[in-house]
Amino acid sequence: MTITIIPEIEQMLNHLTDEFGQEKIGPLLRVSERWTAKHPGYSASAWSKAMVLESLSFLDEEEPYWTFVAARIHLEESYREQAAKRKTSAEGVYKDFASHVQILTEKGLYDPRLTIVYTTNELEKIGQLLQPKRDQLFTYIGLKMLMDRYVARDFDKTPAELPQERWLIIAMTLMQNETENRLEKIAESYWAMSNLYMTVATPTLSNAGKPYGQLSSCFIDTVDDSLQGIYDSNTDVATLSKYGGGIGVYMGKVRSRGSSIRGFKGASSGVMPWIKQLNNTAVSVDQLGQRQGAVAVYLDVWHKDIFPFLDLKLNNGDERLRAHDIFTGICLPNVFMEQVDARGEWHLFDPHEVRTVMGFSLEDYYDEKRGQGSFRTKYEQCVNDDRLSRETVQAIDIMKRIMRSQLETGVPFMFYRDEVNRRNANKHEGMIYSSNLCTEIAQNMSATEFESIQLEDDVIVTRKKPGDFVVCNLSSINLGRAVPADVLDRLIKIQVRMLDNVIDLNMIPVPQAERTNSRYRGIGLGTFGWHHLLALKGVRWEANEAVEYADSLYENIARLTIEASMELAKEKGAYPLFAGSDWETGAYFDARGYEGLEWKELRANVREHGMRNGYLMAVAPNSSTSIIAGSTASIDPIFQKSYSEEKKDYKIPVTVPDLNSETTWYYKSAYFIDQQWTLRQNAARQRHIDQGVSLNLYVQNTIKAKELLDLHLAAWKNGLKTTYYVRSTSVELLECESCSS
Repeated sequence: MTITIIPEIEQMLNHLTDEFGQEKIGPLLRVSERWTAKHPGYSASAWSKAMVLESLSFLDEEEPYWTFVAARIHLEESYREQAAKRKTSAEGVYKDFASHVQILTEKGLYDPRLTIVYTTNELEKIGQLLQPKRDQLFTYIGLKMLMDRYVARDFDKTPAELPQERWLIIAMTLMQNETENRLEKIAESYWAMSNLYMTVATPTLSNAGKPYGQLSSCFIDTVDDSLQGIYDSNTDVATLSKYGGGIGVYMGKVRSRGSSIRGFKGASSGVMPWIKQLNNTAVSVDQLGQRQGAVAVYLDVWHKDIFPFLDLKLNNGDERLRAHDIFTGICLPNVFMEQVDARGEWHLFDPHEVRTVMGFSLEDYYDEKRGQGSFRTKYEQCVNDDRLSRETVQAIDIMKRIMRSQLETGVPFMFYRDEVNRRNANKHEGMIYSSNLCTEIAQNMSATEFESIQLEDDVIVTRKKPGDFVVCNLSSINLGRAVPADVLDRLIKIQVRMLDNVIDLNMIPVPQAERTNSRYRGIGLGTFGWHHLLALKGVRWEANEAVEYADSLYENIARLTIEASMELAKEKGAYPLFAGSDWETGAYFDARGYEGLEWKELRANVREHGMRNGYLMAVAPNSSTSIIAGSTASIDPIFQKSYSEEKKDYKIPVTVPDLNSETTWYYKSAYFIDQQWTLRQNAARQRHIDQGVSLNLYVQNTIKAKELLDLHLAAWKNGLKTTYYVRSTSVELLECESCSS
């Protein structure tokens, strides 16, 4: 029997054989021969799909390179599909970039600005930057995720872009307003992304260059203690969720259940009904039809509603008091943790009553030094004032409820508010009450206050006093690729510029968020691939060497990031609130013990020229984008060396990056790692990060309460700002795609 091999397939098999060798590709050749014999009249597309599945069946710890074989086959199929659409050959799909941009703009798939701010001649020059061979850097799952979820899609939902075009369109979008050497900056941005040295946040990856959506990752609101404020906040949450943002909401100012309203005692229903409302908003307002909204709500541990708040996500009890689609976070002052450690008493108050009786808001204070400060002074005044009603409980009982919820649901997240505010570079302008959906953002916050509503010239005009509504603009370094390539200096310069440009390009549909974004110009440069890098370096996770390496590496990244922002300030001006900040006074550098000639010079330059960005670094979870870049997530250890990545519509086998006979000894599963080593690493890392880190704790579901308590106490004592999920082996958890960068 004669087996017909169509030319495209024969060419593909020859490419694979040349790249991987006859011996390694032998199994695929034999499978292909059997398959083509059974499927007369087959198409190249049918063959590709079958061979991808076969390639993945070979993928295991012994043969991890098969993910690249599957990726090559998938790439060839993508090239053929685009060639048919563009009426060219598979080899020519990348050759006419200017025409590609014009066509997709006319179809309404690209933002018209791309053909307005760039001339045809410029588009042709930009197209020459494309490096098709960099498509071969993708693993199969990375390529599939990028093509399925992030490239521009036609109205029939089929891809209209190829990977290198997505990187180049992002670079063009972010650099469109640059006035000097714009094409060089586009080239640098493209170089950084296409080599997978970095990733941009999911909203930027998905929406840049398209006529819809916004580019920022997530937002944080502070809810005012008024009916108008509560409903206005809900509307803002819905608006931002619609455009793909993850939302953090601080509810600590809202009065508790049983509080008075206009002097009528016991009238308030507390925070729970409003959180239920946010839960419904998250479910009903989805993110561009792709996924439900994601909202995290934070509450102070001294708030009278803390116990029902801690039970919000439990699967038993009164369903009227549950909000299963919301995520919870607890704001913890040092004095509470001291009482937990000492097995002491803790007092719960109504924030409205404290404001009314005491004349101050307890949440507006923090301990300026460890063991002393204004929060504990104000808290003790409340404890000693008989005019205030309160509930007195054992601090350890609250912690028990926290840990019970964490083992059942993974939350609440922990937010150590005193440490966060002590390290706040902009404490001269405000207060940080809570964090975002993924606990890595720490920026000044305040409530937007309703003032009046009236009819003017037959138009209803609402007046509000804007608060600080936090905006997170994220991007992350791929440590597993950028550090071995020794490109951090070059990379961080362009990365900070890209992030800073997001601030000016974004059209945020909530005015106070846009105002806050422009006042602080906050960015969040982060990292992923930490475990990947340790394995490449031959460093064990549970070793002092890993702690010391985290300290030195992140100090270097911090210095380069500060320097890049300072250089941008020289060029474009400092952020509006720089005067009086810890950046200007030098307190930022003193608090971290930065010494040596390089740091002294940088400190002097910052004082003279300013900082372009008021907030600089934040380490996000990076679950999706680390997969695209072929590395390990965030600063987390791996789950397993070989596992299946499961999404809504597929299940794909995956091996950890660069797995071989040498690195295998340094890839230890998260659930078998002593988490105290993770905390020590993060304490070293956190010193150099002005915002926060999405730090997960991985525990067995058989962990004893005392062991989990010891981890929380160690996190607090080590000066961590936050911890993210407690990931138990029995809990399924949601990743925030908005914060993936």
